[in-house]
Amino acid sequence: MSQYAVVDPSTGETIKEYPTITDAELQDAIARAHAAHAQWIETTSVAERAAIVRRIGELHEQHAQRLGEIIVREMGKPISEAVGEVGFCKDIYGFYADNAERLMADEPIELLGGEGSAVVRRSSFGVLLGIMPWNYPYYQVARFAAPNLVIGNTILLKHAPQCPESAAAMEALFHEAGVPAGVYINIYATNEQIKDVIADPRVRGVSLTGSERAGAAVAETAGRHLKKVVLELGGSDPFIVLGSDDLDATVAAALEARLGNAGQACNAGKRFIVVDELYDAFLEKFTAAMTAAEPGDPSSPETTIGPLSSELATTRLADQLKRALAQGARLLTGGEHSGNFFRPTVITDIPEGADARYEEFFGPVAQVYRVGSEEEAVALANDTPYGLGSYVMTNDEQQALRVADRLETGMVFINAVGAEGAELPFGGVKRSGFGRELGRFGADEFVNKKLIRVGG
Repeated sequence: MSQYAVVDPSTGETIKEYPTITDAELQDAIARAHAAHAQWIETTSVAERAAIVRRIGELHEQHAQRLGEIIVREMGKPISEAVGEVGFCKDIYGFYADNAERLMADEPIELLGGEGSAVVRRSSFGVLLGIMPWNYPYYQVARFAAPNLVIGNTILLKHAPQCPESAAAMEALFHEAGVPAGVYINIYATNEQIKDVIADPRVRGVSLTGSERAGAAVAETAGRHLKKVVLELGGSDPFIVLGSDDLDATVAAALEARLGNAGQACNAGKRFIVVDELYDAFLEKFTAAMTAAEPGDPSSPETTIGPLSSELATTRLADQLKRALAQGARLLTGGEHSGNFFRPTVITDIPEGADARYEEFFGPVAQVYRVGSEEEAVALANDTPYGLGSYVMTNDEQQALRVADRLETGMVFINAVGAEGAELPFGGVKRSGFGRELGRFGADEFVNKKLIRVGG
C-alpha cells in the first residue's frame, strides 16, 4: 500500500491511494517555490496578498460541507466537528487578511542618542516547509499558511500520510483563490525526503505540528543546517478544579475538554486535578458523563464522538491503558474498544512513578487526581515533561491568576474551554515545543526583522 492513502477508520477500508513524490519531482517543487518567492513579493503588495488570503477563507466557507466530509473519511472526525473546523479556518484567514498591513508595518525605534532615525522593517524569509498532523487537517494548515502567505513567504506543505485528499483539496482552493502555483505546493513526501528538504539551502524555515518524536527529529536536522524552526508538539494538559459555584457546569466543561475530537488534541484536558472537598462529587458526576458518552458513526450529524484516527492510534492507546492498569491505576469506566471506536475511559489512583503520569494519552482516556491544596495542585500540574496548555476552574479570581502565574505552560484558560481564537497565540514550553502560531506572535516567527538605521 502507498504511504499516502485514505483509510476510513470507521471501517478499515482503503478508499484511495496517492503516489509518493519522486526525488526529481521534489527537487522541481523546491526550485519552483524558490523561484516563485521573488515574483510573489515583487509583484504583490501586502494588501493584495491579504485579499487573496481572505478569498481562501471564503472558499473554505463555501465548500465547508465537502471539505468536512473528506476528513470524516480520512481520520474519523464527526461531521459537525469537521464542518466547524473549516469554519474556524475562515476566521483565521480573515484575521490575517484584516490585520496584514498592521502586522507588517514598520516599527520605529526611539534612539537613545545620536541623530537620525531607526526602524525595524519586516520582510519575508523565502521558502518554508510545513509538516502537518492528521488531527486537525485544515486548521493546522490555516494557522501556518495564512500569516506566511501575507508575509510573502512561499510554502511546501507536507501533510500527514492519512490526509492526502484534504491536502489536495486545500491546494486546489489556494490556487483558485489566486495563490500562484509555485507559492503553495502540496508534496506527498517521505520522512527521508523531508530530511533533504530541510537541508536544502533554498528552504529557510520549518514549522511542524506533531509528536514529540517527530519534533525532535526535525529539530535535529534543522539545527544541523541552521534553519529556523517552530514546533507545536504533544501535551498532557492539566484541568485543575479548585472551586466551583456550579459543579455540573464544571463537569460539562471537563467532558468537553477531554472528548473533543475523540480526545485527539494536543491541548485537550487530560489530567483532571481536583481539590479534596470537590473530588468525590466531581469524580461521580464526571465518570457518569463519560460512561454515557457513546462513540458513533462520524458521518451522522448526531454523533459527538467518532472513532480514533487509525488502527495504529487505537493500538497505542490500548497499550498505554493496559500498562497504566498493570502499574496500579484503577479503572472506573470504559477501557474497551470495537475496531477504532474507543469507549470514553476514566482512571484514577495512578501511583507516583507510573508511566501514565508522564505520557500523553491521545484519545478519550481521562486521569483524575485528588489533591489537598492549591499548592499540591500546582506541583502535580507541573510534574510533566509537557507544557502546552492548562485549565483552571475556580470561583476565586485572585486564586485563578495566582495559579496561572505558576503553571509551566504556554497557555492558561481560566473557567473556559474551547476559548481558542485566531487572534490568540498558540504554543507551549518544555517538551511541548517552542514558537507560537496565530495572532500577532504567529506572524512574527518567519519574518526578517531588518533594522534600518539612518544617520543625521
